[in-house]
Amino acid sequence: MQGRTPIQRLDRLEDVLGTRRQEVRIWAKRDDFMELGGGGNKLRKLEFLLGQAISESCNTIIATGGVQSNFARLAAAACAKTGLKCELVLAQMVPRQSDNYQNNGNVLLDQLFGARVHILSQDEDPAVLVKRRSDEIAADGGKAFIAVLGGSTPIGCLGYVDCAFELTMQAKELDIVFDHIVIPNGSGGMHAGLAAGMVLAGDTATKIRAHTVLSPREACITATADKVNAIFDLLSIDKRIEQTDVEIGGDELGGGYGIPTSAMVDAVGMIGRSEGLLLDPVYGGKALAGLLADIDSGVIAPRSNVLFVMTGGIPGLYAYSDVFMYQQ
Repeated sequence: MQGRTPIQRLDRLEDVLGTRRQEVRIWAKRDDFMELGGGGNKLRKLEFLLGQAISESCNTIIATGGVQSNFARLAAAACAKTGLKCELVLAQMVPRQSDNYQNNGNVLLDQLFGARVHILSQDEDPAVLVKRRSDEIAADGGKAFIAVLGGSTPIGCLGYVDCAFELTMQAKELDIVFDHIVIPNGSGGMHAGLAAGMVLAGDTATKIRAHTVLSPREACITATADKVNAIFDLLSIDKRIEQTDVEIGGDELGGGYGIPTSAMVDAVGMIGRSEGLLLDPVYGGKALAGLLADIDSGVIAPRSNVLFVMTGGIPGLYAYSDVFMYQQ
């Protein structure tokens, strides 16, 4: 990465919210605003994962994810930049078979970045293909590094430990104490890294409020807490968190991962029309819908300072064009 991503006030969004706002002040951490591959939060993880791969003398990255995986797209871009070979094993994690979903958005960019793309059928097991390709690469004299779903290993999570220190410094420079950081939680690496990082940075005032977009709430809480503690173990830090320390809302998941909700569509339209900013339909759109619901319900209290992390994933909008076509 090249420097810090900016933080900006979403004052037009606040104005549009009107009475819903209750004087809640909203900022955005622009992790969509990065220099490589169209930007997005997965680049923070990939910085550490590709470093690990290179240190282990790997010449090929095999990344896994869904058909419209943002992690896969950015893995392909990062490999193009570093000269590593890249193979993507993409599973049918979302019940969408439109041409745009299967061929546009991230899939188009995967190919432009030079990755070898394997799009599986519904009944194919990604682990089987990953093992076969890893063995074939080894037989040809190479070595594959397996980048698991979302890159949310303890080493990958260090990207957001680093981000926690970054945004803590930015908050001091802006003379703001953020009451809440609001994020989506998919594979949990961003949430875990931020949670561990805020502890290590000594920030006890800011609460991380996530909205699950992949797993049921209780499973998401368990997995995230485990990842935080795995980060502490990796860093040989004698700390632990409990599941009760992890704050995750489950109402925005809707029908499941990648399945649109009306609240998500409304949230994406609202920030587009008020700020001229884009959110993806799988992660950021559902997280913003959760933020707005938290304001309405009082989970986020009046006069709070809220930092919303914009995680990127904008190419996904093109894969979901049918969902937004009616928006004016």
